Amino acid sequence: MYVMAVSTVSDQDKFWSALKKAYVQLPQGATWKVAVASKDGAKSVNIITHDSIDGVRDFFETHAGAYATTEYFEADALNAVGLPQ
Repeated sequence: MYVMAVSTVSDQDKFWSALKKAYVQLPQGATWKVAVASKDGAKSVNIITHDSIDGVRDFFETHAGAYATTEYFEADALNAVGLPQ
C-alpha cells in the first residue's frame, strides 16, 4: 500500500537531516516514492510503500518525530494522478 506521511515541521533542518539519514534504514519491503516540502518548509508530504501504516509510523517517528507532527494515511492509489509506481 502507499502510505502518506503528512507533516507539520517544527525544525526543517533537523527534520530533513534525520530523514536523509533514515533513508538507508527503511523497513524491509518499504520503498520511498516521494519526499517534498512546501517552499517555506512548514509542511512535508512523504509517500512510502509498505505493508502497514503502523510500520511507516514507527519508522518515521523514530527518526524525525521530534521535529514534526505527522499524520499517516493510506493513499487512494486507484484515484491518484502521477503517483510513482
